[in-house]
Amino acid sequence: MPELPTLRRELIGAFAVVFAGALFVAVAGVLLIAPRLSAGYAVAYVATLLIADIAIFSWFGTQLLRRRVLDPLAGLVDGAESISAGQLDTRIETGSTQELARVSAAVNSMAQRLIDDQQKLTENIRSLNETNSLLTEARDAMVHAEKMASVGRLGAGVAHEVGNPLGAILGYLSLLGRHQEGSRLELVQAAEREAHRIDRIVRGLLDFARPREAIAQPTDVNNVVRDTVELVRTQGHFTQLQLTLALSDIELVVRADPYQLQQVLVNLLMNAAQELEETRDPFIEITTLRRQVQEPPPHLPARRRGDPPGIDYSHRRRLASTSRWPSRDPDSESGEIVEMIVRDNGPGLAPELIDKIFEPFVTTKEPGKGTGLGLAVCARLIEGMGGVIHADNAAAGGAEFRVLLPAEPAEVMTT
Repeated sequence: MPELPTLRRELIGAFAVVFAGALFVAVAGVLLIAPRLSAGYAVAYVATLLIADIAIFSWFGTQLLRRRVLDPLAGLVDGAESISAGQLDTRIETGSTQELARVSAAVNSMAQRLIDDQQKLTENIRSLNETNSLLTEARDAMVHAEKMASVGRLGAGVAHEVGNPLGAILGYLSLLGRHQEGSRLELVQAAEREAHRIDRIVRGLLDFARPREAIAQPTDVNNVVRDTVELVRTQGHFTQLQLTLALSDIELVVRADPYQLQQVLVNLLMNAAQELEETRDPFIEITTLRRQVQEPPPHLPARRRGDPPGIDYSHRRRLASTSRWPSRDPDSESGEIVEMIVRDNGPGLAPELIDKIFEPFVTTKEPGKGTGLGLAVCARLIEGMGGVIHADNAAAGGAEFRVLLPAEPAEVMTT
């Protein structure tokens, strides 16, 4: 690329051309025409020639100055104003002189530097957001683990302290009932029923505090569903409702304890059946399927008026409280998930309970009809299998529970 002239050289050259041209025309006109005219006409001619010469070459000089200096300067100013307004992708054309070219290159370099710095800032902020999210999740997990440990210790202690005298009370009531009749027998039997209810609560505490050791093995979810449905059909709750299956045509193999998975499904079905007691035309549907792991939804930054475009400043604000129970899919080495869905057409879940339905002692049942430990045990068992469990209200109404477990690789399924 040829070297550009300097602005000083351009200006001097332009004015030299204009001055030389004007001088040449004036001198030529005076020397060639003025001697042929009389003195009066010669003066008028020379004056007219000088005025026309000045006007023409002033216009010519103005155009030359505008093209060489003023227009490039105007473009430089417009480009700089556009960049200062935030349009960092604006680029200024290289000027026709060295000074203008240097200024254009400097402004363009400054704009690119701003873009690079903004990208680095955005990446740093994204990294901070990820770190904050991980710290928040770790904090919630630690709080939950400590709470669960406290509940477990409390439950084990209560079960131990209450279990022994409760067993004695049940024995005494059984003996007492053998020697009573009429209203006295009814009172003893009522006391015995309440004692058995206390016993169920104590056993639930023990199950939550010290769940049975899992024996993980390749397990076909469809077989577990069929066996569980056959088991619960004999229960009185299921004689008045429609229980339908929509099972996948392919094997849905996960690595889990089949008995614990059946325990989870039985708990979900029994809860659904109890909630449907006052529902007209009640039904429960169990669906199984295998699908790809879904990517978590993109992070939507909390923006405020005045935030620069493309930059997330939400890390400088209070993080929104996250749900204890993750909404994303569990990790899966095979890249696939086995999903088991239990939905009903009952009254559904209260919105304020959805996020804490798996916490201990949280229940939708009336006092005396539930302990609030069943779903907590289910969540703990599913977590032990490497899965997650979700609760929500179905779009068509009623409650919907989704159990997500990592699918075993294809070679495991075929063996």
